[in-house]
Amino acid sequence: MQILNQEPRQPRHKFTTSFARTGAELEEAQRLRYKVFIEEMGATWHCASEKIDDDNFDLYCEHLLVRDNNDNKVISTCRIMPPEQAQARGSYFTETEFDLSRLFQIRDRIAEVSHLCCHRDYRDRATIDQLWNGLNNYMFSHKHTYLIGCVNLSMHDGGHYAASVYYKIHQQYAASAEYRVFPRCTLPLKTLNNSLDVSIPFLLKNYLRQGAYICGAPAWNSHFNTADLFIIVPLLHLNSR
Repeated sequence: MQILNQEPRQPRHKFTTSFARTGAELEEAQRLRYKVFIEEMGATWHCASEKIDDDNFDLYCEHLLVRDNNDNKVISTCRIMPPEQAQARGSYFTETEFDLSRLFQIRDRIAEVSHLCCHRDYRDRATIDQLWNGLNNYMFSHKHTYLIGCVNLSMHDGGHYAASVYYKIHQQYAASAEYRVFPRCTLPLKTLNNSLDVSIPFLLKNYLRQGAYICGAPAWNSHFNTADLFIIVPLLHLNSR
């Protein structure tokens, strides 16, 4: 999930939300992901000569699109993997970074959100609200019980910011033991300054407002050079507007 640090601005656009139903629509999402993840953030997991970001999870996911009605361009996207597709694929995307063994008993009720991003000109509350409403509608209409995913925390300072964000919120929002997950590549929290006066990223604040829990220590994502924080949102806590 793409980090959004900017504070929300006043809405300036009208949006339409839909799901990709054609190869061309999927490619629109993949091109926006390339622009944000690879060109802007410098992710290094592959070099796509066609300037699209794709992987072998895409065909197992629903791709939520937010368009600006003024020019019909896709300005935000995320992908959703329902439990039956995770079973068909053999894993959720987040299992590339975390051991989800303790979630075994609820796997058939989990939908996963990943690769959430917004065009840099649209990182505000209006865009996130539009995307979140689409997620809410999907979760309720398909009767999934839990939403899982990761929030990327910047490691521009070597990890001190990420460690400080984690220590600022993890006790208040900690998930119970049965929902604990374990990073495959743990951020070395004990070697980092965890007492900086930090602001919580806007996207993470939005998840916490919707009832998200923090399921354990962050993983270090070497492809992004980010600290990825695993969250779970029970459907009961989703705040549909």
